[in-house]
Amino acid sequence: MSAPSTGSDTASTGTPEGLPDLASLPEEERDRAWLKHYYAGDGTPQLTWRAVIMGGALGALMAVSNLYTTLKLGWAFGVAITASVLSFSIWNLAVVAGLAKTRMTILENNCMQSTASAAGYSTGGTLATAVGAMLLLTGDAARLPWLPVACWVGLTALLGVFLAIPMKRQMINNEQLPFPSGIAAAETLRSLYAAGEESVLKARALVIALVVGIVSAVMRDVMGWIPSSIPLDFPVFEAHGRAIRGGQMGGLAFEPGLLLIAAGMIVGLRVSTWMLVGSCLAYFVLIPWAASQSDWSVEGATFLGHVEAIFADDGAIAMLRVTKWSLWLGTAILVASGLTSFAMSWRTIVRAVQKARDANRGDTKNAKDADPVGHVEVPVQWFVWGMVPITLGLVVVCWLSLEIAPWLAVVSVGLSFFLALVACRATGETDTTPIGAMGKITQFTYALLAPGNTTVNLMTAGITAGSAGSAADLLTDLKSGYLLGANPRQQFIAQLVGVFFGVPAVIAAWYMLVPDQAHLEAFNSPATGMWAAVARALSGGVETIPETARMAIIVGAIAGTALSLAESLAPKHIRPWVPSSMGLGLAFVVPFQNSFSFFIGAVIALIWQRTNPKSAERYIIPIASGVVAGESLLSAGNAMWSAASDLIFGGGGNTEGGP
Repeated sequence: MSAPSTGSDTASTGTPEGLPDLASLPEEERDRAWLKHYYAGDGTPQLTWRAVIMGGALGALMAVSNLYTTLKLGWAFGVAITASVLSFSIWNLAVVAGLAKTRMTILENNCMQSTASAAGYSTGGTLATAVGAMLLLTGDAARLPWLPVACWVGLTALLGVFLAIPMKRQMINNEQLPFPSGIAAAETLRSLYAAGEESVLKARALVIALVVGIVSAVMRDVMGWIPSSIPLDFPVFEAHGRAIRGGQMGGLAFEPGLLLIAAGMIVGLRVSTWMLVGSCLAYFVLIPWAASQSDWSVEGATFLGHVEAIFADDGAIAMLRVTKWSLWLGTAILVASGLTSFAMSWRTIVRAVQKARDANRGDTKNAKDADPVGHVEVPVQWFVWGMVPITLGLVVVCWLSLEIAPWLAVVSVGLSFFLALVACRATGETDTTPIGAMGKITQFTYALLAPGNTTVNLMTAGITAGSAGSAADLLTDLKSGYLLGANPRQQFIAQLVGVFFGVPAVIAAWYMLVPDQAHLEAFNSPATGMWAAVARALSGGVETIPETARMAIIVGAIAGTALSLAESLAPKHIRPWVPSSMGLGLAFVVPFQNSFSFFIGAVIALIWQRTNPKSAERYIIPIASGVVAGESLLSAGNAMWSAASDLIFGGGGNTEGGP
């Protein structure tokens, strides 16, 4: 699940001053106008060694950062803008220090951000979701070795890169879909390279925030000067003659770190507010009710009422695992709202299929007059040349390592194309990529095709969700290049190469951050838990969960459907006041401390915007992005070192395995 982008606040077209607005031109004239007025020419440096290496290095770091934030928050954050500002700053410093003769051109930096995005965003999400859920459900004994996992992750990311080829010309060139985050990235690069102090101020703010994030994580995770959380230890409720305090309810605390607060600044007030509302409902209403029911237990687990608990040797409650119960409600809300939104977009689906068919017909024209940009666009033949070996590779990996029948793997690739078509259009129109919904659609599909098979259910869903999200993210980068006049072929190659930087970094980070099931459970990852919950319910039957949780699934499905319909059908001026289905769903999946910190960050951003709009517009995103990158990188590094110490020295490091 990716975080909602803030790019929608940018200009609607991203058209630079003095250049024609391509969206206002007839469709048949847009390619010629772009070639004449926007395209920088084949002689401008773009795909250079330094751009690719810099993008690969920054992308590898961001891949580790996003893996950590996905495990901790259930969200991954966009890489392009952060990488662009860091690269700009690094090369300027290198020039000043005499280590480089010239700084990167704007188009080199654009290629760099494409490599960084492919490395940092397209490679790690499936590890924390599908692969993580497999580990939760099957345990350490059945854990997959690193080589087949690396092949599976890499092929899924490459599938997304190649799926973007047939989408690009239709959605970006012909239809001029906005892809707001792509516009934001292009405008960021323009501002960095513009004359004046604006670029210096933004770059300086991001770098300072990154350092602050690192220092904050060092003080908390390394030095221990700041507690990881401060329990809100007040009386909450009584159940079965036991008085339950906030300190006994897992996650009812305040987390002093800056990462979650910065994430709330990015996500915004609407989602963060409904996260806090839903979290209060879970902790102060629903859990007291579920805990007061007659005891429900299964072999190997202990419950207070219907809520899983950890008891001390003397019988006292050490912790109520709140989200183990509430995630059923949250998952139902998220799945139902995602599927309803998918169904409500049937016109978009039909239009996307029709436009793709028309585009493929147009690709048969070879005359330059009919296709003036054909010599710079990625040929459809590249799509075919890429898809054949990628499909064969996925079939072999799924068959030999995962025991998934070849025909089921082929179906997952075909389904990936259809879902990527919808995901890319949704991103282009709304700047939101429904990755979670993409995965759940596949999980439900394979519950029918291969009932009861958890491996098939999770790993095929990982292929479709991962490739669809990758394709949508890379189209966003191609939108930036389109506005800046970049060569699409060179940018595609940069994206392709980025995968090979990201996979080794994220695979190494995964096995160090999560050396075993216990370390993964310590993260209490909302994304991993949600995928595992859906797979468990689809394969094992709902009788394996408490009766009240089954009731919560029904209520959540109704609520998620109703909220999604309300968000889709409400007038635009009323829509912001409709409860956020994403916020409410996540509220029941993440601990209270996450929702609380998100809300604090959103309020800080709101106050800043109200008191100093110009400063807020300039600094909120650079500062929040820098803090997220800095703290997550240091925290991930510390967690990996602790896990490695456990393995090498026999428990010499922090055994928490997570935040």
